[in-house]
Amino acid sequence: MSDSKNTGLEFFKTQLGKTLDKTPSAAGNWLGGTLLEIDLHYIKVSYVVRPDMCNPGQILHGGIASLMLDDVIGMGNFVAGSEYLMTSINLNVDFLSAAQIGEKLEVTAKLIRSGSNLNHWEAVIKKESGKFVAKASSNLIKTHVKLSELGF
Repeated sequence: MSDSKNTGLEFFKTQLGKTLDKTPSAAGNWLGGTLLEIDLHYIKVSYVVRPDMCNPGQILHGGIASLMLDDVIGMGNFVAGSEYLMTSINLNVDFLSAAQIGEKLEVTAKLIRSGSNLNHWEAVIKKESGKFVAKASSNLIKTHVKLSELGF
């Protein structure tokens, strides 16, 4: 394990139980999730559905659900470790049920395959009842930008 992996994981471990509002992701900061669990290949974040996250029908907007999934996968992938920035090349989302204002959601993501240039992740959004709201899969590809060049 390289130092960058340890550094990323150790940083996120200090964020357990805290609101994620000071990350490099401005959109993720707006979501204001709470980090519940983190490991090299797994992450869990909770969110509460706010009115500004909803569509005109007052249920969680599909774009916001996709943002939650993508952002949690991105944090997990950062912790999984690469000296290079990795970026999503796809995000396949299935919307399975509605989430209402005030409902607490948990987003979990798991690294399924780590390759030399491509990582494959799967993620789900669940309600406290255990009912699935959405599920996703995503592939992230290594760029030529070193994380150290971005200050990480």
